[in-house]
Amino acid sequence: MIRIVSHIEAKPLLERRTTRLEEAEGVVAPILQDVRSKGDRALLEYARKLDGLGNQPLRVSEDELAAACGRLSDQIRGAIEIASRNILEFAKAQLPREYVEEFSSGRSLGQIVRPLDAVGCYIPSGRYPLPSTLLMTAILAQAAGVPRIVIASPKPTDEILGAAHLLGLRDVFRMGGAQAIAAMGYGTATVPRVDRIVGPGNVYVAAAKKLLAGEVGIDFVAGPTEILILAADGDPRVIAADMLAQAEHDADAMAILITTSQALASSVQAEIETQLETLPTAAVAREAIDRNSAIVLVPDLQAGIALSNDFAPEHLSLHDPSLLKNIRNAGTVFLGQHSPESAGDYAAGPSHVLPTSGRARLRGGLSAADFVKVIAIQELSPAALRELAPAITTLARAEGLEAHARSVEVRSVN
Repeated sequence: MIRIVSHIEAKPLLERRTTRLEEAEGVVAPILQDVRSKGDRALLEYARKLDGLGNQPLRVSEDELAAACGRLSDQIRGAIEIASRNILEFAKAQLPREYVEEFSSGRSLGQIVRPLDAVGCYIPSGRYPLPSTLLMTAILAQAAGVPRIVIASPKPTDEILGAAHLLGLRDVFRMGGAQAIAAMGYGTATVPRVDRIVGPGNVYVAAAKKLLAGEVGIDFVAGPTEILILAADGDPRVIAADMLAQAEHDADAMAILITTSQALASSVQAEIETQLETLPTAAVAREAIDRNSAIVLVPDLQAGIALSNDFAPEHLSLHDPSLLKNIRNAGTVFLGQHSPESAGDYAAGPSHVLPTSGRARLRGGLSAADFVKVIAIQELSPAALRELAPAITTLARAEGLEAHARSVEVRSVN
């Protein structure tokens, strides 16, 4: 049963159990090196050993993609099309704009926006194959104009392959784990090298991304999923359902309710037990609820907001939208009682690839802006350079960089 604790007792419960990335790094480091040095040979060995590839080719052919799409039900196909439309619409709105403006006479500044050349999207297909993650990553890259999108999924289902076909994706590979991250990060004869790797995965995927960060761009090192609900009142059935929706992902998942109401806390506690009785994923959800989750009683909502900002949740549900102005840290925010986290997971529009483990203090969720470069441009007229010359040459000589100063003076601006 989920525990009910006071805000004073909550701090140790809200401290996430750290994923043992160090141990995982020790496991994946040799895999990364093998793929880097041996390429396809090592990749195939690991894919057969760890992914169950068997005699299947690494690359999924266009005929296979089309056949998988043909096997999709009309209902699945329609859902993919609705979600894709909403994701693309929001992704385009997220892109930074290009502009050039004259900030002062003769000093024109601005920026151009250019897509990355190639990106890799990791799509889990273990206990829960996630075609939604394909949509929530690849569509953002398409909105940004990325010309090459590589898809890695160890055991792709018809839904994953069919969605790839509907999006026009052709670089789809049956590979997972650290070996997939290495193949995309370093490139092999079969798998193109990419500029950035995005998408969730297990601890070994996270460790591989961490070790490759810097050599290749990544979104973030993800940990177990989490939701925090802040509510003074509400329907216990709705709140319990939202908490279980998160808990069923993984035994390490975390679901937190922060409330000022003892009555609501008790009702949600009882409702979680009721809903678990008929939940097909109860074995996983039960462990996450009992081990990692809690209902936290706070004296007022300001104390709840402070706890939430300290926790920096991946998903934050605010039943009172007026509280939004006080929120500083969250991966994504759901406002009001009719905005379930599952809407964000599938079809509302924003990506469900989000920072976990407190990294929402540093950034929000994956966006189309993660797939572009914003390049500043500068143009000075002779008069504008003349005006800046004293500041430039003074600072350059203060740093001992004489050629910098002369590069201004040679233009006869004095």
